[in-house]
Amino acid sequence: MPVSLPPALDLSLDLLRCPTCRTRRLHPDRGALRCPVGHTFDIARHGYAGLLTGARATSGDDAAMVQARDRFLSTGAYEPLREVGVRLAVDAVPGQGTVVDAGCGTGYHLAGVLDRLPSTRGLGLETSVRALRSAARAHDRAAAVAWDVFRPFPLADGAADVVLNVFAGGSRCGASGTDDNAARCGARRREPGVIDKTPPRRHLAELRGQMPAMVTIDPAKEQRLHRALDPLFEAVVTQQVEYCVPLTKLNILDLIGMTPSARHVSRADLADGGALPDQVTVSVLATAYRPR
Repeated sequence: MPVSLPPALDLSLDLLRCPTCRTRRLHPDRGALRCPVGHTFDIARHGYAGLLTGARATSGDDAAMVQARDRFLSTGAYEPLREVGVRLAVDAVPGQGTVVDAGCGTGYHLAGVLDRLPSTRGLGLETSVRALRSAARAHDRAAAVAWDVFRPFPLADGAADVVLNVFAGGSRCGASGTDDNAARCGARRREPGVIDKTPPRRHLAELRGQMPAMVTIDPAKEQRLHRALDPLFEAVVTQQVEYCVPLTKLNILDLIGMTPSARHVSRADLADGGALPDQVTVSVLATAYRPR
């Protein structure tokens, strides 16, 4: 039986463009999206559209990682991080706008923005099929699309008022040519911009000290992002969010398990409850950029 067009995807259908043709609009046709020359893309029964073409993008977000992320985020430990992104987005989006989340994960941060902007629609781009299943249900105004954000976005010019980048590959909106993605998304908009959240070295420092096998944070990441975006964008505000949060052993296991570090930390390290701290420092730099 063909899958009907999910309401959130219908709401954002005008933003999408055929990733093969690059310019032609997509329309629903018997449970799929199709362009005028016949390129066809499935709509999954879980509610997201699969636009990936050619070699499939790789993603470390398997089912266990997504489940760990859902459990950890449900504790509220990252709520202050979500809130700073919400505040920056509210300042950047007009009364009726569009927010594109590049590397949306399960849709947690995008849903927080949409909750505060009742006239705004959202579109999440993500490679992980498991995460997309959650992202497609994260908010009734948030569509979800399978896409590798290191490739040119399959979106119309001027599609977005704001592009979010939250822990999504460090500088996805400003690396490997994808700074053009942000510019193209925001073209011809009144006040387009990029909101990036990057963890400095203090982020989870207590946990990293006990678990040296965890993936390290590049200390030059923020500077590299600024350099990449600088030709097209200027930073207008940077807010540092830093706080300590108490965590149980299960919380910490989920925190490790929801990141690529899950593939590097051994089971023996995780089993040693005495090596786990009872609180960690959460530290993030949230920066809003606007076109020059």
